[in-house]
Amino acid sequence: MTTIYFVRHGETDWNREGRLQGKTDTDLNARGRSQARAVAETLRRAVEADFGAGALKDLPVYASPLKRTRQTADLLLEALALPGLAIGLEPRVAEIGFGHWEGRTWSEIRMRDPINHRDRERDRWRFAPPGGESYAGVAERVGGFLAESERPCCVVSHGGVARVMMHLLADLPAEQVLHADIWQGRVLRFAAGQMAWLPRPGHA
Repeated sequence: MTTIYFVRHGETDWNREGRLQGKTDTDLNARGRSQARAVAETLRRAVEADFGAGALKDLPVYASPLKRTRQTADLLLEALALPGLAIGLEPRVAEIGFGHWEGRTWSEIRMRDPINHRDRERDRWRFAPPGGESYAGVAERVGGFLAESERPCCVVSHGGVARVMMHLLADLPAEQVLHADIWQGRVLRFAAGQMAWLPRPGHA
């Protein structure tokens, strides 16, 4: 397995409000733009520590086609002084689709769609909301992308994709990854079957 540096998109207003975004296009807010720029130094240090000075300019960057991830990737490369580096838009690392639940909070879903919410609680990995996807389905498309990743790369994507990658690349149980914290403004490094959230410069 190659080394993959995963970056979740920065904060959006829907993140702050606890609304499911899925395939809905949302913009970064001011905090999200700051997070996207701040993650640059963590990525620089990690890549140089792993592969040496100058390796960053040759690192492929793939991003979900959704607006919040494209904005994050653009700001990240701008902060790295690599604005000319091409970003590969990769549909297979787009966020899990929540279908008719998008735009709602979990409390709203529990109230408006209690039966489907109950079914989701019974099997979160395989359940697909009305018009949406299951994590198992997302794992199939993300797995196809990972199978083609033969060299170190950076993936700018979403929380649901991070959970799937934890399962596929670090062999964590599905139930565990569905309750894991997925941070914004951080780098998650996958290598040799292991994963680690990298410390931010100036933080313990």
